[in-house]
Amino acid sequence: MKLLDGEINQLNTQGFLILQERFSLEEVKTIKSRLPFLFAEKHPGNIKEKESQCVRTSMGLHKRDCVFERLVSHPKLIEPAKQIYSEPLYIQQVKVNVKEAFSGEIWQWHYDFATHREEDGVEKPLAVNLHIFLDDVTEFNGPIYFIPQSHKYGDHAALLDKTSTSYPLWVVSNEVVKSLVESHGIVSATGKKGTVLIFFDTIVHGSPGNMSPWDRSIFSLIVNPVSNPPLKPTRPDYKHHLDFSPINPLSDNCLIRKD
Repeated sequence: MKLLDGEINQLNTQGFLILQERFSLEEVKTIKSRLPFLFAEKHPGNIKEKESQCVRTSMGLHKRDCVFERLVSHPKLIEPAKQIYSEPLYIQQVKVNVKEAFSGEIWQWHYDFATHREEDGVEKPLAVNLHIFLDDVTEFNGPIYFIPQSHKYGDHAALLDKTSTSYPLWVVSNEVVKSLVESHGIVSATGKKGTVLIFFDTIVHGSPGNMSPWDRSIFSLIVNPVSNPPLKPTRPDYKHHLDFSPINPLSDNCLIRKD
């Protein structure tokens, strides 16, 4: 899957890009079929909600499951990433973020590079997040909110929030968010299952809790140029992988092939 020139321009201008229904329903079904088993594992990469104790995020999935091992090399993800950076890329993080119906909690306003810099020692904000919607994402079940063009403003001061949710996060202040939103507004990333979402490491984003009766799960692959590794990693491998082997795309039918 190649991005069109207009799509690349939109990504560079807005900081994020929504590509509706790029993965088939069969592919999404294959991915989702692995989640109950993975969520049931006693693995440190399964991080639970503070209140409900439902899985909030499940990490390191390509090292735990053969389907995710293939998914991280899917050309519908890797080919666009290679268009963005024409140099070798490594797998930085692999996870599924979940907001269960009625109980999914917020993700505070943040930008990913703050964590990559403060906890991993990554020097440059070059990581790219590649998402797949595994459920229909609507205005009601906890979509990701983006502040368009906020990636253009460089670093914002960030503080480590260890109390709001069960997942510690380097967050930006309400004052910064208010200023950015007054200039650029807020956009919610919605779409049918199979939709691909791409965004940069410095765009400010967050998501509300899920009060609806509909689950919301999203697969996330973060890639980074091999030339931009973590210099002082403090997090376990399932949070920031230390294998810097370049990613090479597999065939387009890698998820549903009959081995």
